[in-house]
Amino acid sequence: MSDAEEAPREATGENGETEMKEEEEANPNYKEVEDPQQESKDDTLAWRESQEEERKTGEEEGEEEEKEEEEGKEDKKIVMEETEEKAGEVQEKEASGIQEETTVEPQEVTESMIRLETQITDSQSITSGIFPKTQRGSKSKLSLQLEDAETDELLRELSTQIEFLDLDQISPEEQQISSPERQPSGELEEKTDRMPQDELGQERRDLEPENREKGQERRVSDIQSKAGISRESLVSSTTEDILFQKDKSAPVYPLTMTWSFGWNSSLPVYYIREERQRVLLYVCAHTAIIYNVFRNNQYHLQGHANIISCLCVSEDRRWIATADKGPDCLVIIWDSFTGSGGQKSETKVIPVHTIFDSCPEGNGIMAMAMTHDAKYLATISDAEVQKVCIWKWTLAVETPACTLELPTEYGVQNYVTFNPTNNKELVSNSKTRAIYYAWYEERDTLAHSAPVLTEKTFNKLVGKFSQSIFHLNLTQILSATMEGKLVVWDIHRPPSSASTFLGFPYIKPCKLVHLQKEGITVLTTIDSYIVTGDIKGNIKFYDHTLSIVNWYSHLKLGAIRTLSFSKTPATPPTEKSNYPPDCTLKGDLFVLRNFIIGTSDAAVYHLTTDGTKLEKLFVEPKDAICAISCHPYQPLIAIGSICGMIKVWNYENKQYLFSRVFEKGLGVQSLTYNPEGALLGAGFTEGTVYVLDAMSLENESPEPFKYSRTSVTHISFSHDSQYMATAIEYDLLRSYKDHLEVLDIHHTDQGCYPTCMVWYPPLTRELFLLICNSGYKVKLFNATTKMCRKTLLGPAYGSPIEQTQVLPVRSMAELQKRYLVFINRDKVGLQILPVDGNPHKTSAIVCHPNGVASMAVSYDGRYAFTAGGHDRSVVQWKITLSVLEAAVSLGGEDLTPFYGLLSGGREGKFYRELEDYFYYSQLRSQGIDTMETRKVSEHICLSELPFVMRAIGFYPSEEKIDDIFNEIKFGEYVDTGKLIDKINLPDFLKVYLNHKPPFGNTMSGIHKSFEVLGYTNSKGKKAIQREDFLRLLVTKGEHMTEEEMLDCFASLFGLNPEGWKSEPATSSVKGSEICLEEELPDEITAEIFATEILGLTISEDSGQDGQ
Repeated sequence: MSDAEEAPREATGENGETEMKEEEEANPNYKEVEDPQQESKDDTLAWRESQEEERKTGEEEGEEEEKEEEEGKEDKKIVMEETEEKAGEVQEKEASGIQEETTVEPQEVTESMIRLETQITDSQSITSGIFPKTQRGSKSKLSLQLEDAETDELLRELSTQIEFLDLDQISPEEQQISSPERQPSGELEEKTDRMPQDELGQERRDLEPENREKGQERRVSDIQSKAGISRESLVSSTTEDILFQKDKSAPVYPLTMTWSFGWNSSLPVYYIREERQRVLLYVCAHTAIIYNVFRNNQYHLQGHANIISCLCVSEDRRWIATADKGPDCLVIIWDSFTGSGGQKSETKVIPVHTIFDSCPEGNGIMAMAMTHDAKYLATISDAEVQKVCIWKWTLAVETPACTLELPTEYGVQNYVTFNPTNNKELVSNSKTRAIYYAWYEERDTLAHSAPVLTEKTFNKLVGKFSQSIFHLNLTQILSATMEGKLVVWDIHRPPSSASTFLGFPYIKPCKLVHLQKEGITVLTTIDSYIVTGDIKGNIKFYDHTLSIVNWYSHLKLGAIRTLSFSKTPATPPTEKSNYPPDCTLKGDLFVLRNFIIGTSDAAVYHLTTDGTKLEKLFVEPKDAICAISCHPYQPLIAIGSICGMIKVWNYENKQYLFSRVFEKGLGVQSLTYNPEGALLGAGFTEGTVYVLDAMSLENESPEPFKYSRTSVTHISFSHDSQYMATAIEYDLLRSYKDHLEVLDIHHTDQGCYPTCMVWYPPLTRELFLLICNSGYKVKLFNATTKMCRKTLLGPAYGSPIEQTQVLPVRSMAELQKRYLVFINRDKVGLQILPVDGNPHKTSAIVCHPNGVASMAVSYDGRYAFTAGGHDRSVVQWKITLSVLEAAVSLGGEDLTPFYGLLSGGREGKFYRELEDYFYYSQLRSQGIDTMETRKVSEHICLSELPFVMRAIGFYPSEEKIDDIFNEIKFGEYVDTGKLIDKINLPDFLKVYLNHKPPFGNTMSGIHKSFEVLGYTNSKGKKAIQREDFLRLLVTKGEHMTEEEMLDCFASLFGLNPEGWKSEPATSSVKGSEICLEEELPDEITAEIFATEILGLTISEDSGQDGQ
């Protein structure tokens, strides 16, 4: 809709700068729809049959295709019935021997592939209601090659292979587009329009047919029929209508993503489908989301282990490419049409190709673009020296077709796009430099031109570049700036010559056009228009002469982040249409496709151009999300953001209910419902605490509480909601206003720090506190005496547990089987109680690669929720406990799971040595040289346990030894009242595995000690002088006596044949006779201490946190 009735006057100023002036008025035809989610009725939306009747060419006489249609049924069922019917017909014909010939015709094997390629050829060209299209195509040649041997033939027939779609097979001649405004020019366009025959032959996968025995054909068909295997590839047989069919498959993971709240507003939103359903594509953290607005469904593209940094789509919206930043970065290409295949009921979006190690020298991908026909993909790395790569992804190659390293003076290139009609031309830009690329495939060269542009070029301020595109006339490039200007670059292409090479094309700045006052954030084209979006929320449309045609300036939007137009051309105007007139002198109707608007304040809108109806699809937090809390008895979750927004959702039906945005400066840091669910406590970043009504989010108290100058990180209500506490345990009986009495302080560990704590469920007669620490251990403390009763190996998934909750039970029958839900740095997981060190009792999955901020569990224990902090997302996880229990059953019983934690397992060298040391300790305890009768036993006394531990490479401190003794002594005391003073080998193995460092001895801990105790020597390493080293051993920590220290050194230097104080009678050298000045160097570093003094072979780093 035009906001002005007069066309802007164009005035050309000095130095080539063109000034654009416009007069804006209110839009009388503007309509806004506030809440489309509540107005849309999902139940009234039915699937309409979208599949065309297949063309049968080259088939044998007598083959017929039967199609049954039943009125009144959902279209989803119709699609499934047709798919199953077609697959069944093929299998029936093969089993009954209808196919008489033994040669497989190419048309029969690949008819769906041909149909798909034809569809791609149609849809991937530039579609427009103005430009006519001409379709040219021929069917690709494909046949099935079979081995002579019967066994190989059966294996090949039974294996389900997903062939990569070779888009170069579509036609030797590319589809031509006739348009007076888009005329190809130059040598590169001609080479793109005609595909060389040698290249086409190279990219085809021609499989020669061979003769087969009729009996073998029938056997293979029978087996396929019984196994339910479809002979058609999911990629070739799918349509876009089957993606959102209900997935009836059983869950295979303990934790399954079911919904993602929020979106990454720094990345674009794409409008990928409109005909019968409004479908969007956007990103949450490391997952791409396909969201059906009308049905309120999400489909998740999961495969990245890092945050997705960029995504793009093909012109027909079928092919989706996603890339990430981080270690082992990936580029994944997805087929958004794939869904149910063969006789399966499950739906899945297939990742048709994955590019590994796309940026080995850098941190991932900064920018990415796909050609309009989806043949090629361009990536720009996120590295100190950026690299531009073009990939022929349809060939499933692992290396790029061409590569170009960019000089650092070009700046960080953060945007790239292809020429819409020429696959061999690209343009990218940083904030200060635009680059034009011309790809000469036959020369294996990616030529580029990057002219320096300064304020002296036009004697005007240019501004920082935002985005660049190819002009509609294809002979120029446009670069938008944050000063509201367009830089127009002329493309100088050398004339084509078959005999001589006349040089590479280049660009040259020719004009600076001042389009508007507001900075331009989005620059794109659609049909015959050049479109801009700016920081004030205005959207403007220009023709090829940069004369304004129409604009939307009164929509009251934030800064435009992305514009995505429907792939469906605009409906031609009728008498009932309400298209606005444009602002030209003719006043023609402004007929435009519908489009999606994404703004920098994390809002997404849909604009229906017929009638100018603006619909707000969703508004999400634009800043970090650190606070979430689940209602105690309703399916509600409250989500709080640093931007000051609190949103409440119904997580069962995925419906947004209500929200509140606090004044600037109040960032939500923590949220907690009280036990009755009537109140919601909110802690803020600047130290205030609000008590809110849970159903309206209005203040329950006139003034907030203010007792802190820093963030309120935790809030907890008492069982009767009379008290509310933050972060520490207080003595409430002795506390009064403005004074909180600390009840008790206890030391929990020696070398590690506690990370989280929870009350242990009443699975035993003893009441415990469960505390997790930074050493991957789970400790149980008696709630009364605070004695450490057990130390157990906790989940070890790259970082220690940071938060844990006991999963609520749904019935009284579940009280004896309890579970923990936990999060660490980037994962969420489950743990079966009681914890005993069995690695099969736990499972975890990456939820937020850049860090998990908080976690919540639903009141019925069916769902877990994780907040991702700066990735601005909250993920809902469905919990399937039966899958985790199945993993425990498959892992084995008794000691079988624990053997897997040993190097070499049960039959390995380490376990054999452990057995030898265990039984040798029996001899040692009875005396090595004794002549008395030996007493053979399956146990050793507890006093021997530390020596066996140290003999096998675990060196516990004296405090840890006391904890081990207490754990064993009082293991059965509550039940029997007796103390235990011995241990057998199986129990010893469990104690050893649960107490030892989970990743063995590493240098990281020793280096940390030397960082604290040492000084920096002349070589830049931390070191300790010999005198200081000896003094520390006898004065600090668990200090030794001088006699103990000398005896230890005697053993370490090999002067005692036995261990320290093991057999004094056998010692050949007394400690007092050792000269430490001769044995120890003057300066001791961490490496000297570990290798030369202790004689240990220690890995440099475990690769794990918290060690």
